[in-house]
Amino acid sequence: MKKVVLVGVNLGDNENFDESMKELKGLAKACDYKVVGSLTQNLKAPNKKFYIGVGKIESLKMFAEEHEADVIIFNNELSPIQYKNLEEALEMVVIDRTLLILNIFASRAKSKEAKLQVEVARLNYLLPRLVASDANYEQQGGGSLHNKGSGEKQIDIDRRILRNKIAQLEDELDELERNRETQRKKRIKNDIPLVALCGYTNAGKSTLMNAFIEEYGINENANKTVFTKDMLFATLDTTTRYIKFKDNKDILLSDTVGFISELPHGLIRAFKSTLQEVVNADLIVIVCDLSSMEVLNHIAVTLDTLKELGVNDDDHIIYVFNKADKFGLATLPTDDNKIFISAKDHLNLNLLEKEIKKRLFSDWKVCKMFIPYKDSKILSYLNDHANILKQDYEEEGTMIEVELSSKDYATYLDYIWVDSN
Repeated sequence: MKKVVLVGVNLGDNENFDESMKELKGLAKACDYKVVGSLTQNLKAPNKKFYIGVGKIESLKMFAEEHEADVIIFNNELSPIQYKNLEEALEMVVIDRTLLILNIFASRAKSKEAKLQVEVARLNYLLPRLVASDANYEQQGGGSLHNKGSGEKQIDIDRRILRNKIAQLEDELDELERNRETQRKKRIKNDIPLVALCGYTNAGKSTLMNAFIEEYGINENANKTVFTKDMLFATLDTTTRYIKFKDNKDILLSDTVGFISELPHGLIRAFKSTLQEVVNADLIVIVCDLSSMEVLNHIAVTLDTLKELGVNDDDHIIYVFNKADKFGLATLPTDDNKIFISAKDHLNLNLLEKEIKKRLFSDWKVCKMFIPYKDSKILSYLNDHANILKQDYEEEGTMIEVELSSKDYATYLDYIWVDSN
């Protein structure tokens, strides 16, 4: 396991600097690094040459050598020239927060789409950082002896290769996005609402997803729980499961990649097609870790990220405060969009189910219907797609009291029983 030293510069405009450094430590651990120490500095503005002050370079070098560090990780995004100067001065590998997150994403991506998205973000990050150095970027000979043009620089060739590769990968992502759009249209056609779980990384989204699968998932979902682990960005791929409640109301539930403060814009852009599940969701459930001292800041980061994605409608959001059992808060009364739960213990899932149904199935109607025995297929359909509250067998058919969607109500209008009394 490689040893790392963390470095952070507080420019005075970050009220959550300490939390950010703590988060950086979590990111380093998520990348299988062993954090052996940290160094911070207060500056009014970053040093253009090294980001940290010139006087800090030597003490940082000595500190890293003393702790036998292999890598130095900066909490701030470094410019290409700062990278070059720091590695030369420190004689050690230097990475910044953005590259650290990219490395985590690269190691965790499982699906083809996630791998492509990470690679696009990585190449876009590397493109401006192709800094000419030594003979590696000498100008290449251009033409014959009679052609005295200087030719094309190696750095220009490398940049062109990178741009072509990015364009190729983006074409592949566009194709996957078209397939995803086809799936969305199919979902809309089938009238199955989409509920998206989102929120800060490690808040318990995947645990909540598994709780729903275990409580309400149909047989085909029995072995389709999602991976969970107490670490930042444990999962990257958007996972969607079909959930059917006992009253035959059904939803598609999506677990999306977690957010984080200062999430690189390149990653937000790269994962935008995946995060369209959030943008196009009929209902968004923001999962919050109530045990975190930074829960309010995490909510703010989540809302800011949603706004960047184009989500501004708070009416379609439910706030779920997870791990409430740790504080004895799970018994607190809920309001329209705040619910206290324990996803791990399945505590108060029924309250979340109730609120989801209230938001998504408000158009369902309760009525009486008489289904003649000759139309038994209709009764069979309603048994699968509606909530039959009462059922009586009569001489010529079946009388039912049923809760059903507006669409089905209109379709089977002729079977609605109107009491003549």
